Amino acid sequence: MVAILGYSPKQITQAVQGMYRAVADSPDAGFHFPVGVEVCRRLGYPHERIAELPAALLASFAGVGYPFRADAIRAGDRVLDIGAGAGVDSLIASQRVGAKGRVIALDLTDAMTRKLYRNARQVGADNLSVIQASAERLPLADASIDSITSNGALNLVPDKRRAVNEMFRVLTPGGRLQLADVVIHRPVSVDCHDDPRLWVECVVGATIKENLLALFADAGFRNIEVVGQHDYFALSPSAQTREVAASFGAHAIEVAMRRGDKAPSTARQWLHRLDPRRWLLTWRRRGLLGLVTLVLALLSCYGTLALVGLLPLLGLGLALNEGVWAMTIGALVIMTLAILAAGVRRHRHVGPTLLAALGSAAILYALFVDYRLGWELGGFIALTAAVLWDLRRRRRREADLLGLD
Repeated sequence: MVAILGYSPKQITQAVQGMYRAVADSPDAGFHFPVGVEVCRRLGYPHERIAELPAALLASFAGVGYPFRADAIRAGDRVLDIGAGAGVDSLIASQRVGAKGRVIALDLTDAMTRKLYRNARQVGADNLSVIQASAERLPLADASIDSITSNGALNLVPDKRRAVNEMFRVLTPGGRLQLADVVIHRPVSVDCHDDPRLWVECVVGATIKENLLALFADAGFRNIEVVGQHDYFALSPSAQTREVAASFGAHAIEVAMRRGDKAPSTARQWLHRLDPRRWLLTWRRRGLLGLVTLVLALLSCYGTLALVGLLPLLGLGLALNEGVWAMTIGALVIMTLAILAAGVRRHRHVGPTLLAALGSAAILYALFVDYRLGWELGGFIALTAAVLWDLRRRRRREADLLGLD
């Protein structure tokens, strides 16, 4: 398929609704993701939990894990199921909370909410109510929910930070959250995040695992623990989906956590978000670390020269150890070369590495053997071209995998 870029969040939402409307109305039609009762079993749902559920409901199951592994729901709880779908988890939750508890099943898709309502009435789940709404705008009062369950919904939400903040808002202090969702090891870097087709295929909208957990920590959740993870996409009937998922390290995790007493201050949230370890992880997994080390090498070389030239104009001096200076530049150049060499396994092309090796050799020769400005400048030009070539090859490889033109 060819991706059409430039879609709005509203159109992405409509695409997600269209896909899951088909799952509700025609579960046997065949989808790129696994659907049905057999998927329930393979994800870990105990036989006794699903044996008495309606067959029509189980046929439209499209979850990605078994969130109840986190054991967040207690008897008498007021429970919110976000992205309830056909309602397998909602009905299991209604059994767990008992007659004194209450379950609110929330889903974005009209066909899913209708199907869930019919099946809930069929099995006599009087403690369950169904509403159609978005995870980004929960139509519930503050601190009105004791526990939340969600299965495969957050990766389909465009504004995840807002959805996580909404979960925090509606939970009572100390309230529990259990979540199963898709995460990725390496983010999608090509410009396709507005493509509805790729959103409903679960990978483009997914988040790096560490970043997803950080979203909850930033919002004020505590005791965040991954209680399970598995290769959900191995169950997909689509060979292309399995290949795409494997390329980006996509898999499912099950997480348990609790709501803190209060949300962190805005300043504290920004301190968390600006943590350099997060940026380093993001740059590395986006394939940008080579560009970062190249920029640092250029700054170390020419930025230092500029500083040395400007400081005397301000009446200041700078004692520069030329040996340490050259070693710093050389180390950053070698790091850039090493990062580009590692990129070969991603884009399967040795050209950028060979060009980077030539550029690095010229720079190192100028630094440690016989300094010539032409060699140094030429080396940095070659190294810059190699970094940009490597980035282009990485993006091209991703675009091919995702079927983009």
